Amino acid sequence: MSKLFDKPSIYFIMGTQNTAGREPLMVLEQALAGGINHFQLREKGSDALTGDALMKFAIECKWLCRQYDVPFIVNDHIELAQAVDADGIHVGQQDAAATKVRRIIGADKILGVSVHSLTEAKNAIDSGADYVGMGPVFNTQTKEDAKSPAGVSGIAAVKKLHPELPVIGIGGITPDNAARVWSAGADGVAVISSIAQAENIASQVIRFKTNLKAGAGK
Repeated sequence: MSKLFDKPSIYFIMGTQNTAGREPLMVLEQALAGGINHFQLREKGSDALTGDALMKFAIECKWLCRQYDVPFIVNDHIELAQAVDADGIHVGQQDAAATKVRRIIGADKILGVSVHSLTEAKNAIDSGADYVGMGPVFNTQTKEDAKSPAGVSGIAAVKKLHPELPVIGIGGITPDNAARVWSAGADGVAVISSIAQAENIASQVIRFKTNLKAGAGK
């Protein structure tokens, strides 16, 4: 597999519930135009799309990603990811076991795993993960079940022991604190609300890239 993450990598995560009432496909297209590097469809919550509506939305998201040559990754929904031929899937610690997911999706699809510790990162590697999402780095309001923030020290620790493992920081990251995540050794940042709810989405993505570059080499 070719290199997945080139710094500064902006990994956008979004579901229809994250856009503050704006049309989700418009939000995604503006983020793509701004230069995001990866997109993860994370459709969860009491008002989440299901069934045919979710399938239709996933296909539309994938089509937009194809126009910008951006990998399309599905959160948790293995059957949906297979049905729309997504580029990969991302699972959390409470979702399906990563080893099982790898067997199901095969070697050619991207597998991401959410981790919160060195032990979980090592387990993700052993399970065949292509990258890990580590956090929450800072306080976040997006996930109701989010763990206590670990700061950037967890990212630095994982990169020290596993320098070849792509680590994506997630949780409460904004353009103003993104350089700190970059300086810790992260290969990129995963962002939900700071992009999805920005007044000017494309400009916000560019701000992330600029501020990430400011932390390069530290």
